[in-house]
Amino acid sequence: MRAGSIIIAAVLAVAPSSLLGSGQDQTQPNIQRADAPPAPSNDPVYTARNLQNLVYGVIKEVDLTELVCDQTEFGDAQPFKLDKKTKYLRDGQASTPAQLKVGDKAWVKIRKNKKTGELTALVVVTGELPTGTKIR
Repeated sequence: MRAGSIIIAAVLAVAPSSLLGSGQDQTQPNIQRADAPPAPSNDPVYTARNLQNLVYGVIKEVDLTELVCDQTEFGDAQPFKLDKKTKYLRDGQASTPAQLKVGDKAWVKIRKNKKTGELTALVVVTGELPTGTKIR
């Protein structure tokens, strides 16, 4: 009886490693540590984390006081109010509202007025976002 228990324990200990096989990739996912060097500029994990709290949309209309985007989580033709405090980033550099073009992909950091439901753009990001660019 005891010999049978030892054999079963040995088989169970070896089974998980034999199921993986020698040809399968056993690497861990690429997780950025706080003390690690900056991620490469094409690192999708870094970019996704940096843009995760922003609203994505395609610019449909733009003027000095309002930005209208299609394909947002709120639906099409979603207006975002622009004011003098709104910041603009294009390719990671400071920009102006004059550089926004219809058809540009944009990520918008918003503030929602609880009483009126109006969405105000705090930051509008267009173009490529280089590694190390912080959106505040």
